[in-house]
Amino acid sequence: MKNSDLRPFPVIEKPLEGEYPASSRVYIDPVPNDGQILKHLAGGFQATRSLILSLSESRLVHRHAEGKWTIKEILAHLIDDERIYVYRALRFARNDSTELPGFDQDLFARYSEANKRDAEDLLQELSLVRQSTIAFFESLDPAALLRRGVADGKNVSVRTLAYHIAGHELRHLQVIRERYLS
Repeated sequence: MKNSDLRPFPVIEKPLEGEYPASSRVYIDPVPNDGQILKHLAGGFQATRSLILSLSESRLVHRHAEGKWTIKEILAHLIDDERIYVYRALRFARNDSTELPGFDQDLFARYSEANKRDAEDLLQELSLVRQSTIAFFESLDPAALLRRGVADGKNVSVRTLAYHIAGHELRHLQVIRERYLS
């Protein structure tokens, strides 16, 4: 996954402490501090795709513990979360100061019907969402990336939301490897 005209991705510096709540460090810290977040988003999709395609259907719908999501539900969760975080970034980048609500990720997962979907279909949807995410963040100027807003009671910068998306995917890939594949 590359930007359409093969230009290098623009540099988007990693957010500084104070641009996000301490609870977001679990997602922000693992992302490299090289300003290449759009490259990492593209590469993250490829890593997710490779992992998912290496697994059997029975593994994709397995729950490692009672009440936990399946790998397909995790994939649907990544799609939902990315859409929501990009929507937040859009609102804040456009200088909308409306406080945005949180969302119930367990409710979303429960009603995603992910386990009834083909893994290729989920990956195709994630690919399209990711392409849109990259195009959106590519379109922002430096001032827009530093704008801030409040979502789910937390004050964040627009660029934090890009890093959250990448780090969130990394975190869930780690969880899959540790809890579903070991």
